[in-house]
Amino acid sequence: MTRILVVDDEPQILRALRINLAARRYEVAVAADGGAALREAADWHPDLVILDLGLPDIDGIDVIHGLRGWTSIPIVVLSGRAGGADKVDALDAGADDYVTKPFNIDELLARVRAVTRRTVLHESELAQIHIGDRVVDLVSKTVSDGVRLTPTEWHLLEILLRNPGKLVSQRQLLTEVWGEKYLKETHYLRQYMTQMRKKLERDPAHPVHLLTEPGMGYRFNP
Repeated sequence: MTRILVVDDEPQILRALRINLAARRYEVAVAADGGAALREAADWHPDLVILDLGLPDIDGIDVIHGLRGWTSIPIVVLSGRAGGADKVDALDAGADDYVTKPFNIDELLARVRAVTRRTVLHESELAQIHIGDRVVDLVSKTVSDGVRLTPTEWHLLEILLRNPGKLVSQRQLLTEVWGEKYLKETHYLRQYMTQMRKKLERDPAHPVHLLTEPGMGYRFNP
C-alpha cells in the first residue's frame, strides 16, 4: 500500500485529504507543521508527500530542501500561493508537481497517481517510449519513421522522457541544456518544444504528450 504524508496547517484540509486518500486505499499520515513533517518523513518513510508551503514554523520551500537532502520521493506541493515565482521556487527546490488552492480533489489525485507511477526506467523501456505514432529510442538515439532530431532536441527530450509525469522547471531545462547564463532565455524552450511537437505529436497544435505548464516548465505525459 502506498504511503502518503500530508502536510498542512489547516485541519479541515488534513481531514478531507485523509478521508479521500484512505478511501482510495492509500495509507495516510498527517503533519501540521514543517518540523513534524520532517520527523514523520524520517520515521515513517512515506512514498509521497503532499506539502503546503505556508506552514507556521518552517517555510515549505525549506521543508523540500530538508527532504531532498536524503530522499528522492515525489513531492506534490498544495499551496495557496498562486504566484509564478513561488511555483518556480518550489520546483527548483525539488518538488515534482504543484497544485494551487482551492483545488479539485480529482485533479490532485490524478497528480498523485502520475508521480507515484513514475519509476526509474530500465534500458529496455528507454528503447521503447511511445509519443503519438512515434517510438523514441533513448539508447540508440533514434525515432521511428526516420524522424530526425537535433542534438539540442535530443537533450531536452531525454530530460523529459526520463522523468515521466514530472513537471520539469524551465530553470532546470535551461541550466542542463544551455547553462546557467541562459536562465532568462525561456524563448529557447518555446521554440524547441514547438519543433519537437511538430516532429513527434499527432496534432502539434493540441499536444497530449509534450505539455507546457505556463510560467513553470514542461511535462512528458506518457
